[in-house]
Amino acid sequence: MVDEETIRDWFCREVLPLERSLARFIGRNWRVADDVMDLTHDVYELAIAGARREMPRNTRQYLFTVARNHLINSAKRARVVSFELVADLEAAPLEVDLFETDRHLDAREALRRFQAGLDKLSPRIREIVTLRKVEGFNINETAERLGIGKDAVNHQLAMGMKALADHMLGGAGRIVRRKYPGRAAKEDGA
Repeated sequence: MVDEETIRDWFCREVLPLERSLARFIGRNWRVADDVMDLTHDVYELAIAGARREMPRNTRQYLFTVARNHLINSAKRARVVSFELVADLEAAPLEVDLFETDRHLDAREALRRFQAGLDKLSPRIREIVTLRKVEGFNINETAERLGIGKDAVNHQLAMGMKALADHMLGGAGRIVRRKYPGRAAKEDGA
C-alpha cells in the first residue's frame, strides 16, 4: 500500500499535466462529447486506485492504458458496442505521440514570431540573416552575392541574430549598434 500523501504528490506532479492529452484521447475515442469530462474523472479514480496498490513506473503509459480499458468497459456496459471503436482502441499503439499537435501549434507560433522579428530588421540585415540562416549560404557566398566584405556579413549577421533573439524572448527586437571607444576619439581628432 502506498500512503495518501505520496499518491497526492504523484497525481499533482505526473497525472494532472496529462489532463489535456487525456481529454483529447477520450474525446477522439468516445461518441458522446458531453461524457468526456466524466470519463476523464473516472480514469483518474481508477488510476489512483491502482496506484494505491503499486506506483506505476511509466505514468503516461499507465494512464492511457487505464483510459483505453475504461472506454472499452464503458462501451460494453452501454450494450452499444461499436466494434470499430473497440478495434481502433486495441489497434492504437501505446507509444503514440499525443503531444504532436501541441508541438505543431508551438512551432507555428514560433515561426510567426520569427517572421515578425525578421520584418523588424533593416532590409540589408534581413537579407543577410535570410541568406545565412534560412537559405544556408556560407559567409563567402553571402558576401559575394551582396557585394560586401566577409567581416560586414559576420557583423551584421550577429546584430540581426541578437535582435531576433531579443524579439523571440519578448523584447523590442531592435538592432543595437556597438560603440567603439577608439572610433569616437579618432573622429574627434580628425
